[in-house]
Amino acid sequence: MANFLSRFFKFGSQNMAIDLGTANTLVYVQDRGVVLNEPSVVAIETINGIKRVKAVGDDAKMMMGKTPDSIEAIRPLRDGVIADIEIAEEMIKHFIRKVNGKRTSMFSPPEIVICVPSGSTSVERRAIRDAASNAGASQVYLILEPMAAAIGADMPVTEPVGSMVVDIGGGTTEVAVLSLRGLAYTTSVRVGGDKMDEAIVSYVRRHHNLLIGEATAERIKKDYGVAMVPADGIGESIQIKGRDLVNGVPKEITITQANIAEALSEPIGAIIEGVRIALENTAPELAADIVDQGIVLTGGGALIQGLDEYLREETGLPVSIAEDPLSCVALGTGRAMEDPIYRGVLMTA
Repeated sequence: MANFLSRFFKFGSQNMAIDLGTANTLVYVQDRGVVLNEPSVVAIETINGIKRVKAVGDDAKMMMGKTPDSIEAIRPLRDGVIADIEIAEEMIKHFIRKVNGKRTSMFSPPEIVICVPSGSTSVERRAIRDAASNAGASQVYLILEPMAAAIGADMPVTEPVGSMVVDIGGGTTEVAVLSLRGLAYTTSVRVGGDKMDEAIVSYVRRHHNLLIGEATAERIKKDYGVAMVPADGIGESIQIKGRDLVNGVPKEITITQANIAEALSEPIGAIIEGVRIALENTAPELAADIVDQGIVLTGGGALIQGLDEYLREETGLPVSIAEDPLSCVALGTGRAMEDPIYRGVLMTA
């Protein structure tokens, strides 16, 4: 363990913590904090049968749904795990180079901590480790996503007190009960922001015969997404554009926030069910602590309007949203890398 610490705290190191998310990748650099937050998207261009990376992150995200035949915008992660290891490697390499800039040659290869979903298999974890190693990491450590989220949200994970975190990411929702640097109970529900986007696309197609893209659905979710039908039964009106499936021409329609709540009811219901199952499987003493401590929401999904209130109604427990839900996992991963008090939560296998 002494060697582990001396390596991590060596002078001038550019050790990194990476929240390799389905929707966004955040990079935390030792002593500098979160320095990068970009979409987990890679644009691949094929010329004469040869593939090359054309864009990564923000630039690639803008191309999604708008590329010619020779360019493909790919999301290398699905449901929180790597679906395309080669593209994931290219993405990690790009982000490492972007963070280091011209200083790369001054430093030895970085040691990297990457968070993984609690429900990921050993094969999936190996794929993540291999991708980071091939991208230039000298050593790769893993941390479970709910633990990282809890550390980032300043929850008392090192104390003998039970606390519950619900981290709603792009691909998965991690529900965990934590105590004494460990997960007393955890479940990974493969429902997150992506499934919400798909639910909006499906709803609009089914009820209005209009086909909209992922980017449009994501924008609707972020700007107008609600967990419950608004008090007036309607809420705000939303103008959306897409392709009419009957006539095949572009068309604009109006829907309401009540429609969005209806569209999101299934994925949000799955998240609520995951929380309920976790509570049912929690030891009585820890459950008693959760009554006092409440549930903390992290991840982008925590920003869905009224979700905290809905969960409060369904469970009867106090529910709060972390101070910076979007960055919680990256901040927690970084703190676990820097602070010796959390070193026991990092995994090498």
